[in-house]
Amino acid sequence: MSLVRHGTGLSALVLGFLSQIHPVFMLPPVAASAFGAVLAVEFSVPLAALHMTTAFCALYVAHLKDGYVDFHRRGEDDDHPLSARGCRVGLVGASSVFFLGCGALWYLVDPIASLLTLPGWLIGYHHAPQLDLTPVGATAGYPVGIGIALLGGYYVQTTTLTGAVVAYAVVFTVILCGIKTIDDATDYAYDKSIGKRTVAVVVGRRRARRFAEGFMLAGMGATLLLALVGVFPLAAGVAPMVFGSILALARRAPPREATMLLIRGSYLFLAVLVVAAWF
Repeated sequence: MSLVRHGTGLSALVLGFLSQIHPVFMLPPVAASAFGAVLAVEFSVPLAALHMTTAFCALYVAHLKDGYVDFHRRGEDDDHPLSARGCRVGLVGASSVFFLGCGALWYLVDPIASLLTLPGWLIGYHHAPQLDLTPVGATAGYPVGIGIALLGGYYVQTTTLTGAVVAYAVVFTVILCGIKTIDDATDYAYDKSIGKRTVAVVVGRRRARRFAEGFMLAGMGATLLLALVGVFPLAAGVAPMVFGSILALARRAPPREATMLLIRGSYLFLAVLVVAAWF
């Protein structure tokens, strides 16, 4: 049985598996892992690369499983490049690399480094069809995974966690919860038809938008406050201003376009935090 649904040969196989790499949504967890390493100031590049690889694999598993469930089980998507068998083979392969990475972290750092990395895979694998059926799971799964990636990226370098690092992870998670709430509204009609209880389905699209904006404003406000009281570098206070300008533009955009604007805005938000922390 073929692993791909369109085409034959090695090139079709490679393209099928590459199609499940979605850079816009896969960059934040990898970048968060790198940010955690940067916060350690003096960091090991090989250890940082190892942890970033595990973060990538966890998101790849999430995208594979989500595509498998949405197309092959729910019939939600119109098409998918991989067959059901191809999805399963990909899940085994990506999961194997992830757990090998966890084993390497256990050996090179300590067991806590490995255990702190494990939730990324658990969230990714169980996002569909378990977590995405509830408002909390659908909204918070992806952001929490990114927050964990940040914590793990720091821990593998230092074997400890500080209050400031936890605060960075919480702030970034809160802002991403707002973005994810808007993203979920793009599938409002279908989610409602299959009983998927996203925030938009539960409270309506208009209220969900206000709910999302509240999350993002809370994250920006917390960042500014933490910069003013000295938990974050003072320059980190620029990050909410940069992201706030993107949020102002996104308020007038429909959900899909707003999501694209805001996820890119989160890159800028994180970039400012990286520069502030580094210098």
